[in-house]
Amino acid sequence: LQREVEELIELDYFKLIDQKIISGMVRAVEDRTLSAGDITLWCRQRRMTHWFNDYKHLYNAIEVASQFVTLLDTVQFNMPTATEALQSYTRHWFKLDQYYRQYIYALKVSGQNSLLNSLTEQIENLYTNRYLLPLNNEWQAQVDAMQQWHVPEVTPQTYFFMQWVKPFLSNKKKVFVIISDAFRFEAGEEMVSCIRKEDRFQAELDYQLSSLPSYTQLGMASLLPEAEQQAVLSFTDDNTATTFLDGQSTQGTINRDKLMKSALGKRAAAVQAKLLMEMTATESRALVKAHDVIYFYHNRIDHTGDKMQSEGEAFEATQKTFNDLMRLIKKLTNANASNILITADHGFIYQNSPLDESDFLSAEVGGEILYRDRRFLLGKSLSSGSGLKAFSADELKLSGDVGALIPKGIQRLRLKGSGSRFVHGGASLQEVVVPVIKINKKRQSDTSAVDVDILRSGSTVITSGQLAVTLYQADPVTEKVQPRHLRAGIYTEENQLISDLHNLLLDLTSDNPREREMKLRFLLTQEADAANEQEVILRLDEPVSGTNHFKEYKSLRYTLRRSFTSDFDF
Repeated sequence: LQREVEELIELDYFKLIDQKIISGMVRAVEDRTLSAGDITLWCRQRRMTHWFNDYKHLYNAIEVASQFVTLLDTVQFNMPTATEALQSYTRHWFKLDQYYRQYIYALKVSGQNSLLNSLTEQIENLYTNRYLLPLNNEWQAQVDAMQQWHVPEVTPQTYFFMQWVKPFLSNKKKVFVIISDAFRFEAGEEMVSCIRKEDRFQAELDYQLSSLPSYTQLGMASLLPEAEQQAVLSFTDDNTATTFLDGQSTQGTINRDKLMKSALGKRAAAVQAKLLMEMTATESRALVKAHDVIYFYHNRIDHTGDKMQSEGEAFEATQKTFNDLMRLIKKLTNANASNILITADHGFIYQNSPLDESDFLSAEVGGEILYRDRRFLLGKSLSSGSGLKAFSADELKLSGDVGALIPKGIQRLRLKGSGSRFVHGGASLQEVVVPVIKINKKRQSDTSAVDVDILRSGSTVITSGQLAVTLYQADPVTEKVQPRHLRAGIYTEENQLISDLHNLLLDLTSDNPREREMKLRFLLTQEADAANEQEVILRLDEPVSGTNHFKEYKSLRYTLRRSFTSDFDF
Protein backbone atom coordinates (compact mmCIF):
# COMPACT_ATOMS: atom_id res chain seq x y z
CA LEU A 1 0.00 0.00 0.00
CA GLN A 2 2.76 2.42 0.94
CA ARG A 3 4.59 1.58 -2.28
CA GLU A 4 1.40 2.26 -4.26
CA VAL A 5 0.98 5.76 -2.78
CA GLU A 6 4.69 6.56 -3.20
CA GLU A 7 4.52 5.60 -6.89
CA LEU A 8 1.53 7.85 -7.49
CA ILE A 9 2.40 10.86 -5.33
CA GLU A 10 4.09 12.86 -8.11
CA LEU A 11 1.54 11.99 -10.82
CA ASP A 12 -1.08 14.50 -11.81
CA TYR A 13 -2.98 13.37 -14.90
CA PHE A 14 -6.40 12.19 -13.74
CA LYS A 15 -8.76 12.76 -10.80
CA LEU A 16 -8.62 9.01 -10.26
CA ILE A 17 -4.99 9.34 -9.10
CA ASP A 18 -6.04 11.68 -6.26
CA GLN A 19 -8.87 9.30 -5.33
CA LYS A 20 -6.43 6.38 -5.18
CA ILE A 21 -3.90 8.36 -3.09
CA ILE A 22 -6.60 9.57 -0.68
CA SER A 23 -8.00 6.05 -0.19
CA GLY A 24 -4.48 4.75 0.45
CA MET A 25 -3.68 7.47 2.98
CA VAL A 26 -7.00 6.98 4.82
CA ARG A 27 -6.17 3.28 5.27
CA ALA A 28 -2.60 4.15 6.28
CA VAL A 29 -3.84 6.47 9.06
CA GLU A 30 -6.36 3.87 10.25
CA ASP A 31 -3.75 1.10 10.28
CA ARG A 32 -0.90 3.35 11.59
CA THR A 33 1.36 2.31 8.69
CA LEU A 34 2.53 5.85 7.86
CA SER A 35 3.95 8.43 10.26
CA ALA A 36 2.30 11.84 10.71
CA GLY A 37 5.43 13.35 9.09
CA ASP A 38 4.99 11.23 5.94
CA ILE A 39 1.28 12.04 5.70
CA THR A 40 1.96 15.79 6.07
CA LEU A 41 4.73 15.68 3.45
CA TRP A 42 2.53 13.85 0.95
CA CYS A 43 -0.44 16.17 1.56
CA ARG A 44 1.88 19.14 0.94
CA GLN A 45 3.18 17.57 -2.27
CA ARG A 46 -0.36 17.10 -3.55
CA ARG A 47 -1.09 20.82 -2.98
CA MET A 48 0.85 21.59 -6.14
CA THR A 49 -1.28 19.31 -8.29
CA HIS A 50 -4.07 20.18 -10.68
CA TRP A 51 -6.99 18.53 -8.87
CA PHE A 52 -5.97 19.47 -5.32
CA ASN A 53 -8.71 22.07 -4.82
CA ASP A 54 -11.38 19.45 -5.52
CA TYR A 55 -10.04 17.34 -2.65
CA LYS A 56 -8.36 19.85 -0.29
CA HIS A 57 -10.77 19.21 2.59
CA LEU A 58 -10.13 15.46 2.36
CA TYR A 59 -6.37 16.00 2.43
CA ASN A 60 -6.83 18.31 5.46
CA ALA A 61 -8.99 15.71 7.24
CA ILE A 62 -6.38 12.98 6.67
CA GLU A 63 -3.51 15.21 7.82
CA VAL A 64 -5.16 16.31 11.10
CA ALA A 65 -6.45 12.77 11.80
CA SER A 66 -2.85 11.55 11.54
CA GLN A 67 -1.62 14.32 13.88
CA PHE A 68 -4.42 13.56 16.35
CA VAL A 69 -3.65 9.84 16.48
CA THR A 70 0.11 10.45 16.82
CA LEU A 71 -0.29 12.98 19.66
CA LEU A 72 -2.83 10.83 21.52
CA ASP A 73 -0.34 7.94 21.54
CA THR A 74 2.17 10.08 23.46
CA VAL A 75 0.06 11.92 26.09
CA GLN A 76 -0.35 10.94 29.71
CA PHE A 77 -2.87 12.71 31.90
CA ASN A 78 -0.75 13.27 34.99
CA MET A 79 -2.01 16.12 37.17
CA PRO A 80 -0.58 16.13 40.69
CA THR A 81 -2.22 19.53 41.32
CA ALA A 82 -5.01 21.60 39.74
CA THR A 83 -2.44 24.22 38.70
CA GLU A 84 -0.33 21.62 36.87
CA ALA A 85 -3.49 20.28 35.19
CA LEU A 86 -4.23 23.71 33.66
CA GLN A 87 -0.59 24.18 32.68
CA SER A 88 -0.53 20.82 30.87
CA TYR A 89 -3.88 21.49 29.21
CA THR A 90 -2.83 24.92 27.90
CA ARG A 91 0.57 23.65 26.71
CA HIS A 92 -0.20 20.25 25.18
CA TRP A 93 -3.54 18.55 25.77
CA PHE A 94 -5.69 21.27 24.14
CA LYS A 95 -4.17 20.29 20.75
CA LEU A 96 -6.31 17.12 20.81
CA ASP A 97 -9.47 19.26 21.02
CA GLN A 98 -8.10 21.41 18.21
CA TYR A 99 -7.25 18.47 15.92
CA TYR A 100 -10.66 16.91 16.61
CA ARG A 101 -12.45 20.15 15.68
CA GLN A 102 -10.34 20.53 12.53
CA TYR A 103 -11.04 16.92 11.53
CA ILE A 104 -14.82 17.15 12.04
CA TYR A 105 -14.92 20.48 10.20
CA ALA A 106 -12.94 19.08 7.22
CA LEU A 107 -15.16 15.96 7.21
CA LYS A 108 -18.34 18.06 7.04
CA VAL A 109 -17.21 20.49 4.36
CA SER A 110 -15.76 17.66 2.23
CA GLY A 111 -19.15 15.91 2.16
CA GLN A 112 -17.27 12.58 1.94
CA ASN A 113 -18.79 10.81 4.94
CA SER A 114 -18.77 7.38 3.26
CA LEU A 115 -15.10 7.47 2.27
CA LEU A 116 -14.08 8.62 5.76
CA ASN A 117 -16.68 6.58 7.64
CA SER A 118 -14.32 4.03 9.20
CA LEU A 119 -11.67 6.66 10.05
CA THR A 120 -14.33 8.94 11.56
CA GLU A 121 -15.60 6.13 13.79
CA GLN A 122 -12.04 5.54 14.97
CA ILE A 123 -11.39 9.26 15.65
CA GLU A 124 -14.73 9.64 17.50
CA ASN A 125 -14.02 6.59 19.62
CA LEU A 126 -10.47 7.71 20.46
CA TYR A 127 -11.55 11.30 21.21
CA THR A 128 -14.28 10.26 23.63
CA ASN A 129 -12.84 7.13 25.27
CA ARG A 130 -9.09 7.77 25.17
CA TYR A 131 -9.12 11.54 25.68
CA LEU A 132 -12.28 13.33 26.83
CA LEU A 133 -13.36 10.78 29.46
CA PRO A 134 -9.97 9.91 31.03
CA LEU A 135 -8.79 13.54 30.97
CA ASN A 136 -11.85 14.86 32.77
CA ASN A 137 -12.11 11.90 35.15
CA GLU A 138 -8.58 12.71 36.31
CA TRP A 139 -9.45 16.42 36.49
CA GLN A 140 -12.62 15.64 38.45
CA ALA A 141 -10.48 14.34 41.32
CA GLN A 142 -8.96 17.83 41.54
CA VAL A 143 -12.42 19.46 41.43
CA ASP A 144 -13.77 17.08 44.12
CA ALA A 145 -10.95 18.12 46.46
CA MET A 146 -11.68 21.84 46.10
CA GLN A 147 -13.07 23.68 49.12
CA GLN A 148 -13.69 26.66 46.81
CA TRP A 149 -13.82 27.03 43.02
CA HIS A 150 -10.23 28.24 42.65
CA VAL A 151 -6.96 27.14 41.03
CA PRO A 152 -3.75 28.58 42.56
CA GLU A 153 -1.64 30.78 40.22
CA VAL A 154 -4.47 30.96 37.65
CA THR A 155 -6.37 34.24 37.21
CA PRO A 156 -10.08 33.80 37.95
CA GLN A 157 -12.47 35.31 35.41
CA THR A 158 -13.70 37.88 37.95
CA TYR A 159 -10.17 39.41 37.89
CA PHE A 160 -10.16 39.83 34.09
CA PHE A 161 -10.72 43.59 34.27
CA MET A 162 -8.13 44.10 37.03
CA GLN A 163 -5.51 41.88 35.35
CA TRP A 164 -5.78 42.82 31.68
CA VAL A 165 -7.94 45.92 31.14
CA LYS A 166 -7.13 48.26 34.02
CA PRO A 167 -3.34 48.47 33.36
CA PHE A 168 -4.05 50.10 29.97
CA LEU A 169 -6.44 52.64 31.48
CA SER A 170 -4.03 53.37 34.36
CA ASN A 171 -1.36 54.21 31.75
CA LYS A 172 -3.78 56.53 29.92
CA LYS A 173 -4.09 54.09 27.00
CA LYS A 174 -7.30 53.07 25.27
CA VAL A 175 -8.23 49.38 25.18
CA PHE A 176 -10.99 47.55 23.31
CA VAL A 177 -12.29 44.14 24.41
CA ILE A 178 -14.00 41.58 22.15
CA ILE A 179 -15.92 38.93 24.11
CA SER A 180 -16.88 36.01 21.87
CA ASP A 181 -19.45 33.69 23.45
CA ALA A 182 -18.13 30.08 23.85
CA PHE A 183 -14.79 30.87 22.15
CA ARG A 184 -12.77 28.17 23.89
CA PHE A 185 -9.02 27.97 24.55
CA GLU A 186 -8.06 25.71 21.62
CA ALA A 187 -9.76 28.11 19.18
CA GLY A 188 -8.02 31.05 20.88
CA GLU A 189 -4.64 29.41 20.24
CA GLU A 190 -5.45 29.03 16.53
CA MET A 191 -6.71 32.61 16.40
CA VAL A 192 -3.38 33.91 17.78
CA SER A 193 -1.56 32.16 14.93
CA CYS A 194 -3.94 33.75 12.38
CA ILE A 195 -3.37 37.23 13.86
CA ARG A 196 0.42 36.92 13.92
CA LYS A 197 0.43 36.12 10.21
CA GLU A 198 -1.01 39.57 9.53
CA ASP A 199 1.53 42.30 8.79
CA ARG A 200 2.29 44.58 11.80
CA PHE A 201 0.11 42.58 14.21
CA GLN A 202 1.43 41.02 17.41
CA ALA A 203 -0.64 38.68 19.57
CA GLU A 204 0.00 36.92 22.89
CA LEU A 205 -2.06 34.09 24.38
CA ASP A 206 -2.91 33.75 28.05
CA TYR A 207 -5.78 32.06 29.90
CA GLN A 208 -8.12 32.45 32.85
CA LEU A 209 -10.41 30.17 34.85
CA SER A 210 -14.06 30.78 34.07
CA SER A 211 -16.57 31.23 36.84
CA LEU A 212 -18.68 28.21 37.73
CA PRO A 213 -21.23 27.21 36.45
CA SER A 214 -19.61 27.97 33.07
CA TYR A 215 -22.61 29.58 31.38
CA THR A 216 -23.16 32.89 29.60
CA GLN A 217 -24.94 34.93 32.27
CA LEU A 218 -22.28 34.37 34.94
CA GLY A 219 -19.31 34.48 32.55
CA MET A 220 -20.34 37.82 31.04
CA ALA A 221 -20.98 39.29 34.52
CA SER A 222 -17.56 38.09 35.74
CA LEU A 223 -15.75 40.04 32.99
CA LEU A 224 -17.25 43.39 34.02
CA PRO A 225 -15.37 46.00 36.09
CA GLU A 226 -15.68 45.53 39.87
CA ALA A 227 -16.67 41.84 39.53
CA GLU A 228 -13.56 40.94 41.56
CA GLN A 229 -14.87 42.67 44.67
CA GLN A 230 -15.62 40.10 47.32
CA ALA A 231 -19.03 38.47 46.81
CA VAL A 232 -20.75 41.18 44.74
CA LEU A 233 -21.97 38.69 42.14
CA SER A 234 -25.13 36.74 42.86
CA PHE A 235 -27.78 34.58 41.20
CA THR A 236 -31.37 35.77 41.02
CA ASP A 237 -33.84 34.12 43.37
CA ASP A 238 -36.04 32.81 40.53
CA ASN A 239 -35.93 30.39 37.58
CA THR A 240 -34.18 32.73 35.07
CA ALA A 241 -30.52 32.13 36.15
CA THR A 242 -29.90 35.88 35.77
CA THR A 243 -26.72 37.13 37.41
CA PHE A 244 -26.57 40.38 39.39
CA LEU A 245 -23.55 42.62 40.01
CA ASP A 246 -23.95 44.71 43.13
CA GLY A 247 -27.72 44.32 42.92
CA GLN A 248 -27.92 45.30 39.22
CA SER A 249 -28.93 42.84 36.47
CA THR A 250 -26.08 42.00 34.07
CA GLN A 251 -28.38 40.51 31.43
CA GLY A 252 -28.12 42.05 27.97
CA THR A 253 -25.93 44.77 26.44
CA ILE A 254 -27.99 47.69 27.77
CA ASN A 255 -27.54 46.61 31.40
CA ARG A 256 -23.85 45.91 30.90
CA ASP A 257 -23.38 49.34 29.31
CA LYS A 258 -24.97 50.94 32.39
CA LEU A 259 -22.66 48.97 34.69
CA MET A 260 -19.58 49.92 32.61
CA LYS A 261 -20.50 53.62 32.80
CA SER A 262 -21.33 53.35 36.50
CA ALA A 263 -17.89 51.90 37.25
CA LEU A 264 -15.73 53.88 34.80
CA GLY A 265 -17.68 56.91 33.57
CA LYS A 266 -19.12 57.92 30.22
CA ARG A 267 -15.93 57.05 28.24
CA ALA A 268 -16.71 53.36 28.85
CA ALA A 269 -19.31 51.39 26.90
CA ALA A 270 -20.73 47.95 26.06
CA VAL A 271 -21.69 47.46 22.40
CA GLN A 272 -22.83 44.58 20.17
CA ALA A 273 -20.04 43.57 17.74
CA LYS A 274 -22.65 43.44 14.96
CA LEU A 275 -23.22 47.18 15.43
CA LEU A 276 -19.49 47.90 14.94
CA MET A 277 -19.38 45.79 11.76
CA GLU A 278 -22.30 47.75 10.28
CA MET A 279 -20.64 51.13 10.94
CA THR A 280 -18.95 53.22 8.26
CA ALA A 281 -15.24 54.02 8.65
CA THR A 282 -16.16 57.52 9.89
CA GLU A 283 -18.64 56.17 12.46
CA SER A 284 -16.21 53.55 13.82
CA ARG A 285 -13.44 56.17 14.13
CA ALA A 286 -15.84 58.45 16.05
CA LEU A 287 -16.80 55.54 18.37
CA VAL A 288 -13.15 54.73 19.14
CA LYS A 289 -12.28 58.42 19.63
CA ALA A 290 -15.15 58.97 22.09
CA HIS A 291 -14.24 56.06 24.37
CA ASP A 292 -11.29 54.77 26.40
CA VAL A 293 -12.69 51.25 26.86
CA ILE A 294 -15.44 49.35 25.02
CA TYR A 295 -16.63 45.77 25.49
CA PHE A 296 -17.85 44.34 22.16
CA TYR A 297 -20.11 41.27 22.41
CA HIS A 298 -19.85 38.66 19.64
CA ASN A 299 -22.08 35.57 19.56
CA ARG A 300 -21.83 32.97 16.81
CA ILE A 301 -20.60 29.71 18.40
CA ASP A 302 -22.94 29.69 21.40
CA HIS A 303 -25.86 30.94 19.30
CA THR A 304 -25.34 27.97 16.94
CA GLY A 305 -24.43 25.25 19.44
CA ASP A 306 -27.12 25.98 22.03
CA LYS A 307 -29.94 25.24 19.56
CA MET A 308 -30.95 21.60 19.19
CA GLN A 309 -31.42 21.88 15.41
CA SER A 310 -28.01 23.53 14.78
CA GLU A 311 -25.73 22.13 17.53
CA GLY A 312 -24.03 19.91 14.92
CA GLU A 313 -22.71 23.07 13.21
CA ALA A 314 -20.67 24.22 16.26
CA PHE A 315 -17.34 23.68 14.51
CA GLU A 316 -18.44 25.43 11.32
CA ALA A 317 -19.48 28.32 13.58
CA THR A 318 -15.99 28.30 15.15
CA GLN A 319 -14.42 28.55 11.70
CA LYS A 320 -16.64 31.50 10.81
CA THR A 321 -15.78 33.12 14.16
CA PHE A 322 -12.09 33.30 13.13
CA ASN A 323 -13.16 35.38 10.12
CA ASP A 324 -15.55 37.51 12.21
CA LEU A 325 -12.88 38.27 14.81
CA MET A 326 -10.27 39.18 12.19
CA ARG A 327 -12.73 41.58 10.58
CA LEU A 328 -13.49 43.14 13.99
CA ILE A 329 -9.77 43.51 14.77
CA LYS A 330 -9.11 45.22 11.43
CA LYS A 331 -12.19 47.41 11.78
CA LEU A 332 -10.90 48.60 15.16
CA THR A 333 -7.27 49.13 14.07
CA ASN A 334 -8.46 51.02 10.97
CA ALA A 335 -10.37 53.24 13.41
CA ASN A 336 -7.04 53.95 15.22
CA ALA A 337 -7.36 51.39 18.04
CA SER A 338 -3.97 49.87 18.85
CA ASN A 339 -4.68 47.75 21.97
CA ILE A 340 -7.25 44.96 21.68
CA LEU A 341 -8.15 42.04 23.96
CA ILE A 342 -10.18 38.96 22.99
CA THR A 343 -11.71 36.64 25.56
CA ALA A 344 -14.81 34.52 26.22
CA ASP A 345 -17.42 33.86 28.87
CA HIS A 346 -16.90 30.06 28.83
CA GLY A 347 -15.86 27.14 26.62
CA PHE A 348 -17.82 23.99 25.73
CA ILE A 349 -17.74 20.24 25.17
CA TYR A 350 -18.74 18.98 21.72
CA GLN A 351 -18.97 15.38 20.53
CA ASN A 352 -20.06 14.90 16.95
CA SER A 353 -21.46 11.39 17.34
CA PRO A 354 -24.78 10.72 19.15
CA LEU A 355 -24.38 10.13 22.88
CA ASP A 356 -24.88 6.81 24.68
CA GLU A 357 -27.38 6.30 27.48
CA SER A 358 -24.42 6.08 29.88
CA ASP A 359 -23.49 9.71 29.09
CA PHE A 360 -26.59 10.93 30.92
CA LEU A 361 -26.91 11.20 34.67
CA SER A 362 -30.11 10.24 36.45
CA ALA A 363 -29.55 11.67 39.91
CA GLU A 364 -31.96 12.25 42.75
CA VAL A 365 -31.60 15.84 43.89
CA GLY A 366 -32.69 17.28 47.22
CA GLY A 367 -33.44 20.92 48.01
CA GLU A 368 -35.18 23.69 46.07
CA ILE A 369 -34.26 23.59 42.37
CA LEU A 370 -34.57 27.01 40.68
CA TYR A 371 -32.94 26.37 37.29
CA ARG A 372 -32.00 23.26 35.29
CA ASP A 373 -29.49 22.98 32.45
CA ARG A 374 -27.64 20.13 30.78
CA ARG A 375 -24.45 20.68 32.82
CA PHE A 376 -25.62 22.35 36.04
CA LEU A 377 -28.49 22.98 38.46
CA LEU A 378 -29.07 26.15 40.49
CA GLY A 379 -31.02 26.13 43.74
CA LYS A 380 -31.08 26.39 47.50
CA SER A 381 -29.91 23.79 50.03
CA LEU A 382 -29.08 21.43 47.15
CA SER A 383 -27.91 17.90 47.85
CA SER A 384 -27.30 14.86 45.67
CA GLY A 385 -25.61 11.49 45.32
CA SER A 386 -22.09 10.76 44.09
CA GLY A 387 -22.70 11.74 40.45
CA LEU A 388 -22.82 15.49 41.16
CA LYS A 389 -20.51 17.91 42.96
CA ALA A 390 -22.25 20.52 45.13
CA PHE A 391 -20.95 24.08 45.46
CA SER A 392 -22.51 26.61 47.83
CA ALA A 393 -22.70 30.28 46.80
CA ASP A 394 -19.81 30.98 49.16
CA GLU A 395 -17.69 28.23 47.59
CA LEU A 396 -18.37 29.80 44.17
CA LYS A 397 -17.35 33.20 45.64
CA LEU A 398 -20.89 34.55 45.13
CA SER A 399 -23.22 36.29 47.53
CA GLY A 400 -26.70 35.04 48.45
CA ASP A 401 -27.88 31.52 49.16
CA VAL A 402 -28.26 30.08 45.63
CA GLY A 403 -25.67 27.35 44.97
CA ALA A 404 -25.01 24.89 42.15
CA LEU A 405 -24.77 21.17 41.41
CA ILE A 406 -22.33 20.16 38.65
CA PRO A 407 -22.34 16.69 36.99
CA LYS A 408 -18.97 14.99 37.37
CA GLY A 409 -16.70 14.35 34.38
CA ILE A 410 -18.51 15.04 31.12
CA GLN A 411 -21.92 13.61 31.98
CA ARG A 412 -25.10 15.47 31.04
CA LEU A 413 -28.41 16.03 32.77
CA ARG A 414 -31.47 15.41 30.63
CA LEU A 415 -33.25 18.56 29.49
CA LYS A 416 -36.43 18.32 27.42
CA GLY A 417 -36.25 19.89 23.96
CA SER A 418 -32.51 20.48 24.18
CA GLY A 419 -29.47 19.09 22.33
CA SER A 420 -26.83 17.06 24.14
CA ARG A 421 -23.73 17.06 21.91
CA PHE A 422 -22.82 20.76 22.48
CA VAL A 423 -22.88 21.58 26.20
CA HIS A 424 -21.35 23.90 28.76
CA GLY A 425 -21.97 24.95 32.35
CA GLY A 426 -19.87 22.22 33.94
CA ALA A 427 -16.31 22.08 35.27
CA SER A 428 -14.51 20.17 32.48
CA LEU A 429 -11.24 21.69 31.24
CA GLN A 430 -12.82 22.37 27.85
CA GLU A 431 -15.56 24.44 29.54
CA VAL A 432 -13.57 26.38 32.14
CA VAL A 433 -10.20 27.21 30.51
CA VAL A 434 -10.86 30.48 28.69
CA PRO A 435 -8.41 32.26 26.33
CA VAL A 436 -7.22 35.82 26.78
CA ILE A 437 -5.58 37.23 23.64
CA LYS A 438 -3.64 40.48 23.82
CA ILE A 439 -3.27 42.18 20.42
CA ASN A 440 -1.11 45.14 19.48
CA LYS A 441 -0.63 46.78 16.09
CA LYS A 442 2.84 48.07 15.25
CA ARG A 443 3.81 50.97 12.99
CA GLN A 444 6.46 49.07 11.00
CA SER A 445 5.98 46.09 8.69
CA ASP A 446 7.13 42.83 10.33
CA THR A 447 6.31 40.10 7.81
CA SER A 448 8.23 38.85 4.78
CA ALA A 449 7.76 36.09 2.21
CA VAL A 450 10.14 33.14 2.37
CA ASP A 451 13.03 33.05 -0.15
CA VAL A 452 13.10 30.31 -2.80
CA ASP A 453 16.07 29.20 -4.95
CA ILE A 454 16.23 27.03 -8.08
CA LEU A 455 18.82 24.26 -7.72
CA ARG A 456 20.27 23.45 -11.15
CA SER A 457 21.02 19.75 -11.61
CA GLY A 458 24.31 20.23 -13.44
CA SER A 459 23.72 20.60 -17.18
CA THR A 460 22.48 23.81 -18.78
CA VAL A 461 21.24 21.89 -21.84
CA ILE A 462 17.78 20.34 -22.26
CA THR A 463 18.10 17.27 -24.49
CA SER A 464 14.75 15.52 -23.96
CA GLY A 465 11.04 16.30 -23.73
CA GLN A 466 11.18 17.03 -20.00
CA LEU A 467 13.24 18.84 -17.37
CA ALA A 468 13.56 17.94 -13.68
CA VAL A 469 14.55 20.67 -11.24
CA THR A 470 14.52 21.15 -7.47
CA LEU A 471 13.30 24.25 -5.67
CA TYR A 472 14.76 25.01 -2.27
CA GLN A 473 12.87 27.00 0.37
CA ALA A 474 15.59 28.94 2.23
CA ASP A 475 13.89 29.03 5.66
CA PRO A 476 10.96 27.36 7.39
CA VAL A 477 7.67 29.24 7.22
CA THR A 478 6.74 30.84 10.54
CA GLU A 479 4.01 33.29 11.53
CA LYS A 480 6.13 36.23 10.36
CA VAL A 481 8.07 34.46 7.56
CA GLN A 482 5.17 33.76 5.26
CA PRO A 483 4.61 31.29 2.38
CA ARG A 484 5.42 32.36 -1.16
CA HIS A 485 3.03 31.70 -4.06
CA LEU A 486 4.80 31.11 -7.39
CA ARG A 487 3.98 30.10 -10.94
CA ALA A 488 6.67 28.09 -12.74
CA GLY A 489 7.12 27.41 -16.44
CA ILE A 490 9.62 27.32 -19.31
CA TYR A 491 9.43 30.20 -21.81
CA THR A 492 11.11 31.31 -25.03
CA GLU A 493 12.87 34.69 -25.34
CA GLU A 494 9.59 35.95 -26.87
CA ASN A 495 7.73 34.97 -23.67
CA GLN A 496 5.91 32.00 -25.20
CA LEU A 497 5.16 29.20 -22.74
CA ILE A 498 6.63 25.89 -24.03
CA SER A 499 5.97 23.62 -21.03
CA ASP A 500 3.22 22.79 -18.59
CA LEU A 501 2.64 25.38 -15.87
CA HIS A 502 2.97 24.68 -12.13
CA ASN A 503 1.16 26.76 -9.50
CA LEU A 504 3.20 26.43 -6.33
CA LEU A 505 2.77 27.25 -2.67
CA LEU A 506 6.06 27.20 -0.77
CA ASP A 507 4.90 26.86 2.84
CA LEU A 508 7.11 24.12 4.34
CA THR A 509 7.66 24.45 8.09
CA SER A 510 10.41 21.88 8.71
CA ASP A 511 13.68 22.94 10.37
CA ASN A 512 15.44 20.22 8.35
CA PRO A 513 16.76 21.81 5.09
CA ARG A 514 16.35 18.52 3.18
CA GLU A 515 12.62 18.57 3.95
CA ARG A 516 12.32 22.02 2.34
CA GLU A 517 13.27 20.80 -1.13
CA MET A 518 10.55 20.50 -3.74
CA LYS A 519 11.08 18.42 -6.87
CA LEU A 520 9.38 19.57 -10.09
CA ARG A 521 9.12 17.97 -13.52
CA PHE A 522 8.35 20.13 -16.58
CA LEU A 523 6.96 18.48 -19.73
CA LEU A 524 7.73 20.35 -22.96
CA THR A 525 4.81 21.01 -25.30
CA GLN A 526 4.74 20.86 -29.10
CA GLU A 527 5.51 24.60 -29.18
CA ALA A 528 9.01 23.76 -27.90
CA ASP A 529 9.92 22.28 -31.31
CA ALA A 530 10.23 25.76 -32.83
CA ALA A 531 12.67 26.80 -30.08
CA ASN A 532 15.17 23.97 -30.71
CA GLU A 533 18.81 25.13 -30.63
CA GLN A 534 17.74 28.33 -28.83
CA GLU A 535 18.06 29.67 -25.30
CA VAL A 536 14.95 29.16 -23.16
CA ILE A 537 14.12 30.43 -19.67
CA LEU A 538 12.87 28.50 -16.66
CA ARG A 539 11.01 31.23 -14.83
CA LEU A 540 9.40 31.57 -11.40
CA ASP A 541 6.79 34.34 -11.39
CA GLU A 542 4.87 35.68 -8.40
CA PRO A 543 1.49 37.41 -8.37
CA VAL A 544 1.34 41.20 -8.08
CA SER A 545 -0.81 41.92 -5.04
CA GLY A 546 -4.36 43.05 -5.81
CA THR A 547 -4.09 42.32 -9.57
CA ASN A 548 -4.26 39.39 -12.01
CA HIS A 549 -0.69 40.11 -13.16
CA PHE A 550 2.56 38.31 -12.40
CA LYS A 551 6.14 39.58 -12.12
CA GLU A 552 9.37 37.62 -12.47
CA TYR A 553 10.77 36.34 -9.17
CA LYS A 554 13.76 34.21 -10.32
CA SER A 555 14.89 32.52 -13.52
CA LEU A 556 17.50 30.16 -15.01
CA ARG A 557 18.57 29.93 -18.65
CA TYR A 558 18.95 26.68 -20.58
CA THR A 559 19.78 25.76 -24.15
CA LEU A 560 17.18 23.57 -25.83
CA ARG A 561 19.02 20.99 -27.96
CA ARG A 562 16.93 17.95 -28.79
CA SER A 563 18.02 15.48 -31.47
CA PHE A 564 14.41 14.73 -32.45
CA THR A 565 11.07 16.41 -31.96
CA SER A 566 7.84 14.90 -30.75
CA ASP A 567 4.92 13.88 -32.91
CA PHE A 568 2.72 13.84 -29.83
CA ASP A 569 0.61 16.77 -28.73
CA PHE A 570 0.88 17.11 -24.93
